[in-house]
Formats: sequence, structure tokens, C-alpha cells
Amino acid sequence: MMSDADRRLSDAERRTVLRIAEDALEAAVTHRPPRPVQGEAEGHLGEPGACFVTLYEHGDLRGCIGSLVPTAPLGQVVRAMTEAAALRDPRFRPVSPPELPGLSLSLSVLTPMRRIDDPREVQVGLHGLVVSRGDRRGVLLPQVAVERGWDRETFLEQTCIKASLPIDAWQDPETTLEVFSAEVFGPSD
Repeated sequence: MMSDADRRLSDAERRTVLRIAEDALEAAVTHRPPRPVQGEAEGHLGEPGACFVTLYEHGDLRGCIGSLVPTAPLGQVVRAMTEAAALRDPRFRPVSPPELPGLSLSLSVLTPMRRIDDPREVQVGLHGLVVSRGDRRGVLLPQVAVERGWDRETFLEQTCIKASLPIDAWQDPETTLEVFSAEVFGPSD
């Protein structure tokens, strides 16, 4: 079985995946076809992967869409999630061409999800969290808890809120808890 360290992208793969995301953002917003990026199907980028793409406008959240389950090669998933974050995040209107110069992006390349039975296994700063019950599911990336200064219990509660579940649903045996890690980076890393 491949360890999380074995899944890490090389510096060259990070640069390539950032070029894919930057081109996908511009292509989606300006309605042009995406350009092929050299190396986009090589190494880890050619293997099934899951990621989230977060867009910021002058430091404020502008869109975030992702995939929790690897269904396609990582390079393709990055392209699709970047386009979706720019155009289809239901919390925001689609990004317009004049906004492009003020946007920055961050990529979170995910490890596989792992179900946990004990909420004490959640490690703030290491784990992203998925809380689900029935048809409701909330997801928060690992960096969210750190950015907001949350402890474990607050992280669990906020993920329940994101799932439109009661704040203490994480304590209910009918609720499923899953964790994952993420390699988070952007153009300035």
C-alpha cells in the first residue's frame, strides 16, 4: 500500500498542476478551450486523484469546488475542479473576465478518505473532515480549522453545520465520520 508520503507531488508536478489550474481558470472564464500542458498526464498527474480548488479574490473566498474520490487522472480532475470553482460554486456568481487579475488559487490534493469510529482521531491541522448522515454531507479541508483557530470539537461541530445537521450530530452513532489529508499549495509555494 502506498503511504501518504509516496503520494506527494514533486516540485515539477506541482508546477505542472498549477499551470493546468491557471490555464483552466482563464479558459473557463474567457470561454476558450483549455490548452494542453506538457507533463499533465505523467507521474502522479496521470494517476487517479482527488483535489479541491479554492479561488480567492484579493484574499477573500471566491469559489471552492472539489472531488473527494479519485475518478480520473489528477491533471484532468484539477482542470475540471478549477472550471467548476470559477463557474459553478452555488455560493457565488460565475467569475467574469475583469476579475481574473485579482484572483489567486490554492490546490488541495487529497489522500484517500478513511472512516473513523472515534472522533478523538481527528487531528486539527492534519485532517480534513467529512461528516455524513443520510443524504446530508459536509466537508471541510484541513486548512480551514487552522485558519479559523478551531479546536477538534469546533471543527466537528462546524462540519456538521456545513452538512445541515445538528451541531452535535458528530456524537450520534448514525453519523459517519471520515478523515483525509491534503497537500495544499499555490503559486507562491
